[in-house]
Amino acid sequence: MELTHRFTVPADVATTFAAFDDVESVAECFPGAEVTSVDGDAFTGGVKIKLGPISLTFRGEGEFREKSLAKDGSSGRMVLSARGKDRRGNGTAGAEAVVALRPGAARADGGPATDVEVTTDLQIGGKVASIGRGLVQEVSTTMLGRFTDCLEKKLT
Repeated sequence: MELTHRFTVPADVATTFAAFDDVESVAECFPGAEVTSVDGDAFTGGVKIKLGPISLTFRGEGEFREKSLAKDGSSGRMVLSARGKDRRGNGTAGAEAVVALRPGAARADGGPATDVEVTTDLQIGGKVASIGRGLVQEVSTTMLGRFTDCLEKKLT
């Protein structure tokens, strides 16, 4: 299933790119996530998620497959893939996320802003796959709201 989320953060593109590139710091903003190791562009960790009646604790790995920032800082793009298994055998998940960064409209205080678009191709299996797309979308939107609030605080 494809999920698309858009939001704006109060920082320029280069600063926003650097924040996303620091996987340990950005994971602190993702509810239930933890990074256990980082080796270059690869990382391992886990995430705890509650989808309706099912609580899941995924453990897995991921990697940045692409990172590009325009020399003039006018745009940025990252592609990351991740995969994991629920520790209780309730399911598996894999995702490829494309993060696109573009300058946003100037803020009321005149400071820079960056428009962020995250498009995720999510594949789920096992019991978790029986949960409806609507619930998955609702939970991901709630988690993204918390993520963007945290990221905004880190960038200001």
